[in-house]
Amino acid sequence: MTKQTIIAILIVLGATAVLYLFRKAFFRFLYHLVRKTDSEMDDLLIKGLEGPSAILIITIAIFISIRLSELPEVYSAYAYKGMYLSLIFTVTMGLANISGRLLTAFLQKIELPISVASLLNTVAKALVYAVGLLMMLHYLGISITPIITALGVGGLAMALALQDTLSNLFAGIHILAEHTIRVGDVIRLEGGQEGVVVDIGWRTTRIRMPQNNLVIVPNSKLSQSVVLNYHLPEQRVVLLLPVGVSYDTDPDVVEKVLIDEATKAAAEVAGLLADPPPAVRFVPGFGDSSLNFTLVCHVKDVLDQPLVQHELNKRIFKRFKQEGIEIPFPTRTVYVKGSALKQRGE
Repeated sequence: MTKQTIIAILIVLGATAVLYLFRKAFFRFLYHLVRKTDSEMDDLLIKGLEGPSAILIITIAIFISIRLSELPEVYSAYAYKGMYLSLIFTVTMGLANISGRLLTAFLQKIELPISVASLLNTVAKALVYAVGLLMMLHYLGISITPIITALGVGGLAMALALQDTLSNLFAGIHILAEHTIRVGDVIRLEGGQEGVVVDIGWRTTRIRMPQNNLVIVPNSKLSQSVVLNYHLPEQRVVLLLPVGVSYDTDPDVVEKVLIDEATKAAAEVAGLLADPPPAVRFVPGFGDSSLNFTLVCHVKDVLDQPLVQHELNKRIFKRFKQEGIEIPFPTRTVYVKGSALKQRGE
């Protein structure tokens, strides 16, 4: 090993140690500054640059060593080339880290699932590294035009082949960004299926039905269909309970009994709300064989509705029996003309 080589190595080690100490103090100062701000953007930028800065230190140390030592021209040329390549790689790595952190922060705000966020984050970083690699090849004198052309043609062919997959991916992102359907919501599809949304993936949305079965819907189909979301704009829902009584019953008595039973149930039945208070409407009114009322109650969640309706029906039925209120069954009165009877000889 020649004397110039030893000197160059010592300069690299010394410069690296000094620059490392400077880097540590510099980032400590930056972290002290960003703690005083409310924005998360500066934190993400500093964390994204902290890793690549270590490679940048080595690059600068090599540059200083080349400038101060008397290396042969052949070694200097290779050293300069390696330094510029490492500089491009360092900048690429820094941009990839920053873009990945910014994208992750944005995807967390719109509450994308981890699988979709991880996929998009990987794609974004891959694009940045691809651009950096092309720049390195260009610096080495390798023509990148055929590579860009091949990538363009290959990307077009891949987009056509994965048209359905990409359509579902972007439809899922659109659904999550709008917050019209969220994990945990109870929804009803246009085809009549209803249940709890258990997962919104990068290709499909999974809905658990009351029978504990899964309905798997492609995101593109879900975004184009009419969906009833029982949890929007709020989870509280209105329960309309129809009640029919005999025409001989006083409507005021029926109204009083229904409100009394619903008010008592609100203090005992889980999911039935006392505020807003229950109400009774003489709607739809006059039926073929009964007076039809509607008991209006508020339920905490649509999933509580079957149990609340079950308990109210039992309580109302028992109370009607106590009060002597008749629940009629459909009846028909048939009138037979006298001429028809004469024709039959009756």
